Amino acid sequence: MRVLIKAKMPTDQANRLVREGKLGATIRAITQELKPEAAYFYEESGQRTGIFVADLPDSSHIPRIAEPFFLALGAHLEAMHPAMSPDDLAKADRDLQQAAQKYAA
Repeated sequence: MRVLIKAKMPTDQANRLVREGKLGATIRAITQELKPEAAYFYEESGQRTGIFVADLPDSSHIPRIAEPFFLALGAHLEAMHPAMSPDDLAKADRDLQQAAQKYAA
């Protein structure tokens, strides 16, 4: 299952990693292991933030995804949400129509 992951890095810990020359290598190591189909980095609320789209084969893999962010970056995971591509949404059309027929007021 495709999931959207949002990781915010505490400024103090990220700054320490920057000063030690380790932030880039740490993020690279995590993303190489995660193998996201997309990854973007930006500032949000004054914190370094990364957003990733990755595969979650089943819920037992949550620690494999989350723990590197927690342990290496002290990150706060604000999101780990299931997400659909346009193709996934197209496949759901029948379910959408059934729900509309059954529950629409």
